[in-house]
Amino acid sequence: MSKENISFNTKVVHASLGIDEATGALNTPLHLSSTFHQPDFDNYHEFDYARSGNPTRQAVEEAIANLENGTHGFAFATGMAAISAALLTLSQGDHFIISGDVYGGTFRLTEQILPRFGITHTFVDMGNLDAVAAAFQENTKLVYVETPSNPLMRVTDIAAVARLAKAHDCYTFVDNTFLTPALQRPLDLGADLVVHSATKFIGGHSDILAGLVVTNNEALAKQVYFMQNSTGGVLGVQDCWLLLRGLKTLAVRMDVGTASAQTLAEFLQADDRVKAVFYPGLTTHPDYAIQQQQADSAGAVLSFDLGSEEAARQFVNHVKLPVFSVSLGAVESILSYPARMSHAAIPEEERLKLGITPGLLRFSAGLEDVADVIADFKQALAYTVERSAR
Repeated sequence: MSKENISFNTKVVHASLGIDEATGALNTPLHLSSTFHQPDFDNYHEFDYARSGNPTRQAVEEAIANLENGTHGFAFATGMAAISAALLTLSQGDHFIISGDVYGGTFRLTEQILPRFGITHTFVDMGNLDAVAAAFQENTKLVYVETPSNPLMRVTDIAAVARLAKAHDCYTFVDNTFLTPALQRPLDLGADLVVHSATKFIGGHSDILAGLVVTNNEALAKQVYFMQNSTGGVLGVQDCWLLLRGLKTLAVRMDVGTASAQTLAEFLQADDRVKAVFYPGLTTHPDYAIQQQQADSAGAVLSFDLGSEEAARQFVNHVKLPVFSVSLGAVESILSYPARMSHAAIPEEERLKLGITPGLLRFSAGLEDVADVIADFKQALAYTVERSAR
């Protein structure tokens, strides 16, 4: 059987399976070494110092490159370290175009750090291709896309944006954290580089911090490796091993989480106590057709607006099953309040312009039975109405 003909579910298991040639052990060995002995004065091994390369980390990097249909993978200590390395391929005087509603950490990096190095940017609504086209400048070097966006689940047509970027001799970078290569493969759609907060679905167990970068562009790969090696934000060996372990079950976890999110989104949409539901798997979502075209499904994350901070507060205080926490993409369902958690770095005025309202909650579906989650949501929603009526 050709490896090109196997399903992703099979591919992900074998990409993360590290059979040791010396012993036959099924799991990649932990190479707990910061440095490596060299044979002699003139001949060196592939590895010399662990910041520059480690066999365990290499296994992670090869696995994610394989799954994203890329040629080069890089593992970082956090998702923000990966995003930073990707954007620091830019130089003084360069300009880039970026989705208006990005993760708060990416917003902070873009607004407060990159300008110190003379790197400028323009935030745009990536759903408006005319606005994207109008944002290009003579010094624009790349377009940075987050799709679906966090937390409002807006969808960008990756192929269309990539075509625009190529017409202006620019790169396209895509944050694929929410869907992972299990559901969406941006390089196949024309993107040049993909980033992940692997802390989320790829790791999947809320036990590590990790970031990944994948590209099929040799020049970009050299730049990313230079940043990785020079700044040193590499993923530690033990976390590499845990990431490989989490990766093995990625496909089945995404299947369950996506099915649960779809069911829950439909339930919330039918409830009058919920003001709005943001999930691209709903046929009423404005980007439903694009999502269906470029991804295998809509993923395991949704957001919903209860209309006020007080209603959101009551819901959070009375819901029982999901943990109330920063982050997403784990075996346990996670409920978050973007205005004070993931997007607190964005000024309130900007948050409101983006649609991140005081009543907005984000939900990441875990592996619980969705019927139990819906029952829990029903009883918690009752308190939002009761409190509002007082």
